[in-house]
Amino acid sequence: MKADILVRTEWNRKSRRITRHTIRRMLAHWQLYVILLPPLLYVIIFHYIPMYGIQLAFKQFQAMSGIAGSPWVGFKHFDQFFSSPSSWRIIRNTVGISLYSLAAGFAFPILLAVALNEVRGRFFKKTVQMVTYAPYFISTVVLVGMLMQILDPRIGVINQFIALFGGDPVNLMGKAAYFKSIYVWTTIWQGTGYSAVIYLAALSGVSKDLQEACVIDGASKLRRIWHVDLPAIRPTIVILLVLSFGNVMNVGYEMIFLMQNSLNLTTSEIISTYVYKVGLVNANFSFSTAIGLFNSVINLILLVAANYAAKKFTDSSLW
Repeated sequence: MKADILVRTEWNRKSRRITRHTIRRMLAHWQLYVILLPPLLYVIIFHYIPMYGIQLAFKQFQAMSGIAGSPWVGFKHFDQFFSSPSSWRIIRNTVGISLYSLAAGFAFPILLAVALNEVRGRFFKKTVQMVTYAPYFISTVVLVGMLMQILDPRIGVINQFIALFGGDPVNLMGKAAYFKSIYVWTTIWQGTGYSAVIYLAALSGVSKDLQEACVIDGASKLRRIWHVDLPAIRPTIVILLVLSFGNVMNVGYEMIFLMQNSLNLTTSEIISTYVYKVGLVNANFSFSTAIGLFNSVINLILLVAANYAAKKFTDSSLW
């Protein structure tokens, strides 16, 4: 009994000593914690506090009663969504556009980063970086406006080119079959330069000794890229791929909403635009929360599955 008391006393003494030491270190480096405070507050305010509202998905929200006082309706809003004739088409469009974007665009930032890493001309390298990076900063509204002008049936550059060879103008934005490709390749053009920055940062840490050893052994530039550069940035590639799978259900709402029209709605309607029109415009907040929760659950499942696969088949994973 006395031995247990002595052990607990010693443990408490060590805990207090560690706590005092930690507090002293925090006070000594308080500037770092001040820098950490804004993102921490952002996560708490905009990610954790709103979790209280998840219960709206299972209630019929009434403004006068508030969230806690609104009547419980269970899975009514989920049934309403899945019983809708267009629900599976909307889910198919969302997943299809996201997987199309992932399959078509994931490799381009890697290729651009590897190519830029091999460029020795400083001026040319900076120029290419600026040109490829700049589209990311174009406003979505401005970008869609440019797209409308380029694809316009009467004055658009594409249709002017078609007419030059005797073809008839095509309303590309009005063709449902073209919508996914137009959206995906536009976003690839806009985001490739920005995404390549992460891989460029990873490539900057590649061992120079390995590259010099490859040169001494007579390896070509392609061989050095394949056997040194790409294996070195493989953890970064795997982690970003896992994160991309965790966002499969989150397709860019703003751009798709601006590109939508009555002619391409069969392929352009996705979950986020549907929720906006049916849930938020009609003030059916419970319905929109239910669909948002469904989106988040599917993304979580995909993230866990992708991380499990990455951990099983590679030596890199999120956790």
